[in-house]
Amino acid sequence: MSVSADPATGNTFMLPDLGEGLTEAEVVEWHVAEGDEVQVDQIVVTVETAKASVDLPCPYAGHVLTLHGVVGAVLEVGKPLLTIGAQEKPGSGNVLIGYGTSETKRSHRRRVTPGRVTPGRATPVAAPTAAPKVISPVVRKLAKDKGVDLTGLAPTGPGDVIRRADVEAALQSGDTSPARGDVRADRAGDIRIPLRGVRKAIADKLTTSRREIPDVTTWVDVDATALMVAKDEIKAVNAEAGIGLMALFARISVAGLRKFPELNARVDVEAQEIVQLGDINLSFAAHSPRGLMVPVVHGAGEMTTAELAAALRELTELARDGRLSPAQMTGGTFTLNNYGVFGVDGSTPIINYPEAAMLGVGRIIDRPWAHEGQLALRKVTQLSFTFDHRVCDGGTAGGFLRFVADCVEKPSSLLAQL
Repeated sequence: MSVSADPATGNTFMLPDLGEGLTEAEVVEWHVAEGDEVQVDQIVVTVETAKASVDLPCPYAGHVLTLHGVVGAVLEVGKPLLTIGAQEKPGSGNVLIGYGTSETKRSHRRRVTPGRVTPGRATPVAAPTAAPKVISPVVRKLAKDKGVDLTGLAPTGPGDVIRRADVEAALQSGDTSPARGDVRADRAGDIRIPLRGVRKAIADKLTTSRREIPDVTTWVDVDATALMVAKDEIKAVNAEAGIGLMALFARISVAGLRKFPELNARVDVEAQEIVQLGDINLSFAAHSPRGLMVPVVHGAGEMTTAELAAALRELTELARDGRLSPAQMTGGTFTLNNYGVFGVDGSTPIINYPEAAMLGVGRIIDRPWAHEGQLALRKVTQLSFTFDHRVCDGGTAGGFLRFVADCVEKPSSLLAQL
């Protein structure tokens, strides 16, 4: 169970099993403070796992006795998260000045209902320190809106309660930098940031990819003028579909994988087999406030171009809001990476393990180009293709990249593949 009851100490809510084999989570933000009143199913804390940011609702009603971890603490599944005392009766007179009742906070992140607990591996847990004294919802909201770290403020209110004046004083002094767990500066002035959560998961995956996959990158410059025209024509006919360049490259990638199924694959090292996958689940790079996210369009191989566009938009929005679920970031079979949005032409990306290939698209800019026997300014981009040399040879990879390039230069040729 993820909760426990003790008449002497109250009810303790344990960190629940968050699925996907996850055994720990980092406390990102507390939405309540010690002394606050909470209701059943009220969001009390946001934690970050290796897969996603998760809002946790409390299974108890009552007042918060203890928060069992500061922001930045890493807790194991099954360990205490917070302890709730008996709910005060209305009109009991037990609400003190400066101690407010928290409003139920509904965020856009994924919520998990407490359930079965699977004890995880032993992980050092940061020792809890004293949380800031309970503050009113108004003061808490002001601090959050202005980016003030409450744990770093010196309370001046009665009973060491943080007041609005304390937050405003911090704003005037410019001392508003949020604390981040174990982030610290050493004697040389270097900043040390723990590898945790999503960043750690990305680092582990990239390290595994570079260690296990013999990757090769090839590239070609292409005239994308016709593709740009096609995009504008589609918009003029059906603006509601929102079909942009990313959706068109997704459409081309899917068609290419149908033609070259060797690249929609992964290597089963233990079985010593190459597994060519029947479903095309298109991963794509999306940048968010939490860093690089790689959402997956499941079933991309069966979607229309309009459906691909809608799926890309939805997942991009979820990534930016930190609302991607673990299922929406797993199961990819091929990655599309539009690094041109950063103003660069080329890249040699690391394959998104355990996939076998990645198509990269550089910026599309005006360049001199030989067109119909004349030198002209055309919309030119560089396509790069990184592949696992175990699943195919250079001929197959080159064939795929040339197919993509031909579709970009002559979008009408794509119709023959649909």
